[in-house]
Amino acid sequence: QVQLVESGGGLVQAGGSLRLSCAASGRTFSSNVMAWFRQAPGKEREFVAAIRWSDGTTHYADSDSVKGRFTISRDNAKNTVYLQMNSLKPEDTAVYYCAARGGYNLASTESQYEYWGQGTQVTVSS
Repeated sequence: QVQLVESGGGLVQAGGSLRLSCAASGRTFSSNVMAWFRQAPGKEREFVAAIRWSDGTTHYADSDSVKGRFTISRDNAKNTVYLQMNSLKPEDTAVYYCAARGGYNLASTESQYEYWGQGTQVTVSS
């Protein structure tokens, strides 16, 4: 089992920044890819970004909603993945979830991730 704990969410004004953290523990050797998803009120959970532990390769959602504003990174020594979010918009308001999978592909679908954190709320005020 892999345990994931997110932190760093909160309330921020539009245009501001937040950095989310996801600390992994347990059988971390069984997870090769980490990702961030988000779920806005009344909407389905959507993929934001993924990163591979071994080489740091990243993949972002295809839509323009996060490109250029969000950056995923990892600190292997701390077993922690980050999501730096800049130029935040009210539409970024959501619960942000960290996820892990054993496969090496930088998957973007929920069903391909075996482990999930509890989520952290991000609220962007206008």
